[in-house]
Amino acid sequence: MIHVLVTGSKGQLGLELVGLESVFLNYQFFFTDKNQLDITKFKDVSTFILKNKIEVLINCAAYTNVDKAEDEPNLANEINHLAVKNLAEIAKKHQLKLIHISTDYVFDGSSNIPYTEKENTNPKNVYGITKLNGEKALLKVNPPNAVIIRTAWLYSSFGKNFVKTILRLSAEKESISVVSDQIGAPTYANHLAKTILQMLPLMKSNGVQIYHYVNDGKCSWFQFAEEIIKLSKNKCEVIPVSSSTFNSKAKRPNYSLLDTKKIQQEFDVKILHWKDALAICMEQLRNKAVKEN
Repeated sequence: MIHVLVTGSKGQLGLELVGLESVFLNYQFFFTDKNQLDITKFKDVSTFILKNKIEVLINCAAYTNVDKAEDEPNLANEINHLAVKNLAEIAKKHQLKLIHISTDYVFDGSSNIPYTEKENTNPKNVYGITKLNGEKALLKVNPPNAVIIRTAWLYSSFGKNFVKTILRLSAEKESISVVSDQIGAPTYANHLAKTILQMLPLMKSNGVQIYHYVNDGKCSWFQFAEEIIKLSKNKCEVIPVSSSTFNSKAKRPNYSLLDTKKIQQEFDVKILHWKDALAICMEQLRNKAVKEN
């Protein structure tokens, strides 16, 4: 039985891992959030790891409010950068396997072809800068058997996310405006969670490896919203608008599509098209709604 610590277990990806506990029976999971384990405190994490004989650390904890990060750069830095440095040093000291989740926002969006893991990073906002600094800290410490997975546009049947927001708004309104000039790929957190657990036994490296994982295909937020509403059968018009319309505090990349060839080839990962993944998630949401009513 392999002992696995999952930090940030109350977020979308963490909750998807919780949901897989009964499927991956060769792992004993320890799910924590910031109230149970503060990953910024080296001693607390070390003590927890020794006490529970942890062998694998999956870091899903992050400061993810992109606009709010502009006003709280120190807090974002503490969670997205300094805590990751902590975990890297602990993984190296205790010889743990480490998987850390990062973001497409480490790129500036000036490309017009999918970003590979080797492309130059150049974040446009505080969130992206702090996440990149976390990556750099992990790469500098360079513990063996460590992986950074960059993902994007995460959604799930758990927590708050774009899919749930569009479902709610489209049920309430006759029309909604959605940004059409930002291109990427939505990612169903359940599929990412499964991939992480399938990768774990296959991880063998002398240092840190970077991989990209998003569902296949590409779209704008507008096209994503259109597909959500189509599957929901809500009667709501989606109006495409420029990102400048919203005047958001944080700048976002106009193009942040991630190339996933590396993870597919090295770990034999099969990735569904984003429309197929969305349909599965929507079915999950429908089943949840039936159970609750």
